[in-house]
Amino acid sequence: MTRSAPRWTARAHRWGRIAYRPIPFSPVVEGDTLPATPWQALADGAARDIGLLVGHTRHEQRLLTALDGLLGQVTDEQAAAALHALGPGRDGARHYRDGFPDAGPDELYELVHSDWLFRMPSLHLARDQAAAGGRVHVYELTWHAPGMGGVLGACHGLDVPLVFGTLDRGQPAALIGEEPSAEAEALSAGMRAAWTAFAAHGDPGWPAYDPDRRLARLFDTPPAVTPYPEDTSRRIWQDHTFPVLRPTDG
Repeated sequence: MTRSAPRWTARAHRWGRIAYRPIPFSPVVEGDTLPATPWQALADGAARDIGLLVGHTRHEQRLLTALDGLLGQVTDEQAAAALHALGPGRDGARHYRDGFPDAGPDELYELVHSDWLFRMPSLHLARDQAAAGGRVHVYELTWHAPGMGGVLGACHGLDVPLVFGTLDRGQPAALIGEEPSAEAEALSAGMRAAWTAFAAHGDPGWPAYDPDRRLARLFDTPPAVTPYPEDTSRRIWQDHTFPVLRPTDG
């Protein structure tokens, strides 16, 4: 019996890796409003005089995996397919397995999805802004959400209620808990203070990112400033160029 190709491959010849996810999203370079990719524009100095605050959560993909019904159930085959589809370059899958030798299929699946869609595009924005002489501050949210038994970790979207201080309203309560803890309130206050200071003065309270020290703020309890913590992923992706997506590609 011949195994049918994954559904995404039918679109991959036109859209590339972006077709792998069911909700493809990417900046589209059409030559007028957006003449170049954000990464190339920043590397060329387009925002050299504009401060940038950029970051991500540690477990970006985990919530999406849960919504797909795969949390804790990713098979070796599914992990291998994700590494093949999303890992950078011809040897991306091997680099992930070498870089994370103790990771099982769930962790590898989460890592490559998180890096490809969220973490490495964010880091490359920071890298290119700094390389062009611009000022940029990098953060990572590492605090584990206590809701749902804590299984979602520092998942995608957790930073939103913390930054806006909406811990007990609507859907965020499912992540943070019906009664936000003193820890959550303190973390939210710290993030709101950082965002406000950046908006007002361009300085959120920790050193700017540079290619040598690569300092980042970790939002946790307690917070810390350390070299960018996802260094294995950074090295795997350091030579990757996020490609141009043009209107004619569709």
